[in-house]
Amino acid sequence: MPQLLHIDSSADLGSSRTRALTAAFAAAWRARDGHTIATRDLVRTPVPHLESAAQHWPDAPGAHEQASEAAWRIQRELLDELLASDVLVVGAPMYNYSMPSVLKAWVDHIHIPGATAGSVQPLADKPAVIVTASGMSYDSGSGREGWDHGTEALRVLLGESLGMRVTVIAASRTLAATEDERALADAEFAAAEERCAQLGATL
Repeated sequence: MPQLLHIDSSADLGSSRTRALTAAFAAAWRARDGHTIATRDLVRTPVPHLESAAQHWPDAPGAHEQASEAAWRIQRELLDELLASDVLVVGAPMYNYSMPSVLKAWVDHIHIPGATAGSVQPLADKPAVIVTASGMSYDSGSGREGWDHGTEALRVLLGESLGMRVTVIAASRTLAATEDERALADAEFAAAEERCAQLGATL
């Protein structure tokens, strides 16, 4: 049965835009016959930071002894969960121009050169949907081009390094102060929600 891995990382448990968008994706996926979902909420159940650099490069001499058995077990669980999934959807709000630290901790566990990234890519060609939201616009002409260091990092990590087919769905201006900006934010969110539902129903 096709399986979706649904990851959320927003600390806003009540009104998060990324949580609403990943939920729209998951609802469309769940409505398909025989499609299952594995859910990982990195805020409610945080992933610990790597215990040792050996977990990032496990082929290093003596690597296994450099982290506890519990640390290796957690990493293996995260890897198995990702490898068993056919599609990945990640809620990745922008926090201080980057991804939330809880999401970075998850990435550090699953991005392993020689095992999942680089020359060995067991996830190659699997779809990965990055759902991002930001308080302001970072579009061309905004004066903030290039400030988004979270979405682009995920695009490189999942797409270039892991070989996944990455789609980015964005909702900006979540902190819009003017009526015109709020109208743009609402329109962008509606389009993002529709796109999430479409991909959840077709990927």
